[in-house]
Amino acid sequence: MSDISHAATTGNSVTQNLLEQLRRHPKRVVFTEGEDIRVIQAAARLVEIEAVAPILLGNKERIRAIAAEHGASLRFIHIIDPPLASDFKLFCQRVENMARYRTLQIGDPAEIVSRPHYFGALMVQYGQADALVGGNQALPASYFRALLHTIKPLPDVPKIFGVTMLTGDHLKHMGGNGVLFLADCGLIPNPDVTQLAAIAIETGKLAHHFLGRKAHVAMLSHSTKGSASTPDARKMAAAASLAQDHALHQFLEISIEGEVQADVALDPEAAETKLPAAEARPTADVLVFPNLDAAHISLKLLQHVAGAQNYGQLILGLSRPAAQVPRTATVETIFGTAAAIAVEAIKFHQLYPDGEV
Repeated sequence: MSDISHAATTGNSVTQNLLEQLRRHPKRVVFTEGEDIRVIQAAARLVEIEAVAPILLGNKERIRAIAAEHGASLRFIHIIDPPLASDFKLFCQRVENMARYRTLQIGDPAEIVSRPHYFGALMVQYGQADALVGGNQALPASYFRALLHTIKPLPDVPKIFGVTMLTGDHLKHMGGNGVLFLADCGLIPNPDVTQLAAIAIETGKLAHHFLGRKAHVAMLSHSTKGSASTPDARKMAAAASLAQDHALHQFLEISIEGEVQADVALDPEAAETKLPAAEARPTADVLVFPNLDAAHISLKLLQHVAGAQNYGQLILGLSRPAAQVPRTATVETIFGTAAAIAVEAIKFHQLYPDGEV
């Protein structure tokens, strides 16, 4: 058995669950930076297990040369060089229309569309791919700029944000099903109460879709239920209250608690000690952080000290499924992120069968 076959069949419980869903509903995922052996190897794994139809953007000859050098298969992997694509002129026209209607200053449409980030986002926006993965060779700002200029935002989410999935069989208290959803780990420096409530609701809906059960969301703070009366603690308590109201009125299968400390959210024994009069509570599946510093530092510590496996970040608040992976991403991270965002595309097609939000 090849290394790819072995990795594809052994995966962890999180990716196995995602792949089972994708085998029933395969999706097309476009990778904006295809001239990367990590992307090629992840795409080959996805093809081998018949879960995703990968589309790589980049120079065809360079991608073929990279694959040949490393002995990677390109079987059933579609490669598109944006300036040579049959839809290049059509996309240029659509970018012109976007600029006109949104009063954007974007420069020469042909130069814009030739950029893989923009071309990939246009493919997803106009239904030529189901989901998008990028960022493995680019600065996050350039990738996010393409998404914001090209893909329509969701009207009820005040600002786009990122969710990272973590798993680790060797770690304790990794959510109710061995996976934790962390938000926002990459985009909003200091979210306000409304933004925090939206992050809780949207991430809770994401977790519910992936887990297939009621999702439990914790709004994290240095305080638990008023143990510290600081402005930041009161902000998280207010965001939790607002999110609870939204969840109730939308009849969502999400429970939201806050403000709570991380040990109360994840460790039942700690929760029993610090809230002795409270009922027994399940371990949180979703952790909503008070700001970007807390979220990003926690993510990196869990990855690099505790050894948690990360997938994502999945970008929520857009009308089409998209994900960003870091430049340090492993093949496993790219593989699992593509599977996760493809599963999110299943939900999109169920909610919007005609492709319109």
